[in-house]
Order: sequence, then C-alpha cells, then structure tokens
Amino acid sequence: MTVTEVDVNDAQQALRADGPLAVFNRAGVLGAADVHVARRLQRLGGETDERVLLAAALVVRAVRQGSVCLEVARAAATTAVDGVEAEDVAALPWPEPAAWRAALESSGVVAIGEDGPADRPLRFVDGLLYLDRYWRQERVIAGYVDTAMGRPVAAPDASSMSAALARLFPGKEPDRQRLAAVVAAHRRLSILAGGPGTGKTTTVAKLLALLQDQAGRRLRIALAAPTGKAAARLQEAATSAAQLLPSEDQQRLGDLEASTLHRLLGFKPGARTRFWHDRDNRLPYDVVVVDEASMVSLTMMSRLVDALRPDCRLVLVGDPDQLASVEVGAVLGDLVERPLPPGVVQREDVSTRAAADLEALPADERERAVSAGVVRLSHVYRFSQEIQQLADAIRSGVPDSVLAAIAEEHPSIELVEVDPASRTSELDSLRQDVVATGRELVEAARAGDAEAALARLERHRVLCAHREGPYGVAQWGSRVEEWLAEAIDGYGRDGHWYVGRPLLVTANDYQLRLFNGDTGVVVDVDGHARAAFRRDGQVVTLPTSRLSDVQTVHALSVHRSQGSQFDRVSVVLPPAESPLMTRELLYTAVTRAKEHVRIIGTREALVAAVQRPIIRASGLRGRR
Repeated sequence: MTVTEVDVNDAQQALRADGPLAVFNRAGVLGAADVHVARRLQRLGGETDERVLLAAALVVRAVRQGSVCLEVARAAATTAVDGVEAEDVAALPWPEPAAWRAALESSGVVAIGEDGPADRPLRFVDGLLYLDRYWRQERVIAGYVDTAMGRPVAAPDASSMSAALARLFPGKEPDRQRLAAVVAAHRRLSILAGGPGTGKTTTVAKLLALLQDQAGRRLRIALAAPTGKAAARLQEAATSAAQLLPSEDQQRLGDLEASTLHRLLGFKPGARTRFWHDRDNRLPYDVVVVDEASMVSLTMMSRLVDALRPDCRLVLVGDPDQLASVEVGAVLGDLVERPLPPGVVQREDVSTRAAADLEALPADERERAVSAGVVRLSHVYRFSQEIQQLADAIRSGVPDSVLAAIAEEHPSIELVEVDPASRTSELDSLRQDVVATGRELVEAARAGDAEAALARLERHRVLCAHREGPYGVAQWGSRVEEWLAEAIDGYGRDGHWYVGRPLLVTANDYQLRLFNGDTGVVVDVDGHARAAFRRDGQVVTLPTSRLSDVQTVHALSVHRSQGSQFDRVSVVLPPAESPLMTRELLYTAVTRAKEHVRIIGTREALVAAVQRPIIRASGLRGRR
C-alpha cells in the first residue's frame, strides 16, 4: 500500500487526518491513537504548526512502544515499523532537525527546559521531547537516586561486620555475593545485577542477614516484585535461601514475605497509578528489596521511590540485559548504565571489608560498585557453561561470537537453520522433544501424579517472539497440539478440560493464590479432572470449575517466559526484518534454558537479532 491509499476497514487509519499526520499514518508509522492525540492537542491548545503536531504524535507512539521520550534530532533514524522497509520510513517527509527544534521551542503547548511552565502537555529538555507526566516521573527517580547517593549511612561497626561476613561468606576466594552485601551495607540504594542462575536470591538472603546483624534491632523488611508470579517465586526462593543460613541469622530475619509492588503501595479503588502510600504517607519499612526490577516500569518505580522513607534502604535486583517492562521505561538498565557520580561512599569504607572482592573485578565494574552501588553477579549455578557462553556472546552484540558459540556443536546448543514457518517438515528434533515430553506429561496426568506432571511441564517449552502470524504463539501452539494428538492415543478428546492439558493463568486470582503467568496441568484425581498447580513449594489440585482466566499453553511468548526456567527451550526466530526480534529478547529466550537450547531460524535472522538492541529513549540514563 502506498502512503496515499486509505483502507477504510483498517482501525489504525485516521480517516480525517491531513498533512504530515496523514502521510505518516498511511505509511504505518503512526497509529490512529497517535494521530487523535495530536489532533486533540491542535483543537484544545490551538497549535497549528504541523511539525509540532507530528512530534506530539510521534512521542505518543514512542510511549506506546516503551520509550519515555522522543529524541527529536534522531527520530527519522531510530523509528522502525514492523512490516515497513527502513528506506521507506526514511523517505517520509521528516522535518529538518534544526527547524523542528525551533518550532517546538516556540510552541505554546511545549514547556522548554526543566523550569518551563507546569501547565503544558509536552516538555522539551536537552533535545528530548516528553509527555510532561513522564518527564516528571523520570525526574522523581533521578532526584531520589541523587539524594540517596548523597545521604550517608552510619558506618557499620568494623569488628561485628567482619564477624558477620566471616559467618555468612566463609570462603577465602573473591566473592561477588559478599561484595554486594558489603556495598549494600554502606548505601541507601544498591543494585544487584545478574542473569538467571547467578545466585541473586541467595545473595539477597545473606545481604538481609548482614543488615539485620548490623542494625542491632529488628528491621522492617519488605520483599516485592512487579507481578504476582514473581512475588510468589521470590518468597519461596528467599525463604529457602534463608533456611540455609546459620541459625542465629535465621532467628534475626524471621519470616520473609513478598508481595507485588501494587499490594506493597496499597491499591486505591478507581486509580491505576495512584496508591495509598506516597510522599505524604510513607511506607513503614527500613529495607525494601525489589526483585525482577528490569520489569518495573518508570511509573511504578517513581511511585515506589516517592513513598520510601528518607532513611529506607532500597535494593534493586534483576537482570538489566533481559527484556524491560512492557510499559514505559527501562529503569534498571538506565540506572546500571548511568554516568558514575562523584564518589560519595569512600572507597576505603568498602575496601577494608571486601578488598579482595573489589580487586578481582575489572576496573570499570570496580568503580561502578563503589560509586554507583552496582554489583553484577557472573558465576552461573543453574545452567550449562555452554549456554552461559552463548548468552554472554548475545549480550556482547557481536554476531561472530554468537556464531562461534553455536559452531562448537555442543549438545547443549542446537541451531536448526530453516524458515520455521515454511519448512516444518525439517523440524524432526523439535517434534521429538515435543512428543517425548508430552507423552510423559500425559502419562503422569492420567495416573494422577500431579507432582510428576508439573515436573514434565517444565521439561521443554517452545518460545516465540511474535504472538500472532506464522511465527507466533497461536500458530505454534496449534502445531504442537497437532503433533501431540497424532502421537498420543486419545489426546485432547475428553472435552475442554482434557487430562494432560497444560494451563497458563492469565490474570491474578488472589482468592486461589494463582497469579498471571503461573502454569499448571489438568490431572485425573479419582476419575475427576482437576487442575494441578505449584503453590508455595507445594502441589495443590483445584476443581476446574473454579478457574476462569486460564488458557492452553503449548507455546509461550518470550515476554511471558520471564522469570521461568525450563530444562529445554526451543526458540522460534521470525524473519530477519522483524523489529520485534531484538538482542534482549533473544538473550531472555536463551537464558530460560537450563540444559539445552534450540534456535530455529535462518542465520540471517539470528545475526539480525544480535545486532538489534531495544532502543528505548530515556533521559534517566544520562541524568546527573
């Protein structure tokens, strides 16, 4: 379709748009919602400059795609549209950058700089155009970080801290977990980064034990995560890790409970982003730990830090290299990469207690640990070294390193070089995995062995970048189900709740204590179909009649797989030109596997994914 054609049946077509808004809408760059916001701004704000209206629509589009703002000078170079060639996007009538900037600076709907009027919907700061609310949220976080770094904590007692470190971290070799605990003891804000299986939760338990030891009183500790599923796993993992601590530290810590960030801040009926706890009604905690922090949006993080007491410690835990929040912002990644501030914590304060740990770090990580409170765990305990090497190669963004890791032909890594949409007959290894795992799961489910059935559910999973289309979750879920129906006698013939049906919870159910992203399986219990789930480390079976928001899960989107681990993973790559297949998405998919990862797609698609980082415009990374 050319940019002049209009499809009246397409909901994304803004039929009444004209000028640049119409051209960019017809080209697929702007959606109908983007155009409607700009046109409403035109009516209410009296804005007539088409360049300003185009910028307004583009910043709305940027927010929809996860960016906090629009870098105006590079908008043409950084705008990518699924299904539209890059040269076609570049050929659109983009305003000349200097003239575009001048138009924004003279507009009555745009506040200029940090001191600009507070009653304008757009704000232009250092070449970045924001919807004003997101600029304010970003400023809240930046202000909190600067204040937390500038507010010293009481120096820990040297002798008692040395004794606690020796008890909690008895090893003599350099230990990044010990360093993370020491750094957290000296700061209001610290960040514990690391990929899956690097011992982050174990470190959190020991870190909290160290803080509790130094406090001399019972600390009020809150554990939180962005989703119910992540919160449940955090509580289970933290409790298990705490049980391995010396008895005196277990007694000091007491019971560790985790909640979602929404529950921590307190739901406010009728409000999506406002909570009971805010700057006027602070959270009562001494320490707040946020797990899976990479999934926390800008809005949620701003609400959290606004509600913390000035003397509260905040520990952010997560993997900055995996997919960011599905909403606006990439806060954890921004904070990890933020320019180093002047040293607030004296190096000597940390070095005397973790000198060997610091010296074992590369120079840049050493400086970041002391100056910014960021410690990255690197030793992997959960999956094979070969998968770790592949993940590191993907994270580096160097395709040759990725191809070299795959070329070693190790049993843990497999590349099936086919177009997964058109050559499914060449996917024998995938089909064998699907059928073998499915047969074992169904046998356990039919035998009423819920524990075994749930274990089989985590043996293998197909992961997709797309949700729809020939490379998407819906298509591959159907294909897996067809393979199972052909291979397993009677599979899927017992109605909707057939025994062996794998389940995915799609909405939180606090009454059943099931959370969005939880997985289960239908099992036979005394001749009745019941749904088995793992809850608080225990297997529970529930009447299927009590379940509402569930769906069959034969394949999973990479976004939904975050926080999960499977023995074997098969990753379906879309074509090379798909902007959805990014480096972070590929890294997240690969690191879901513990024993074996199978990548299905062309070499060109793999290389393109490695070279395509997620670009989320943000001012937080550069704020000082």
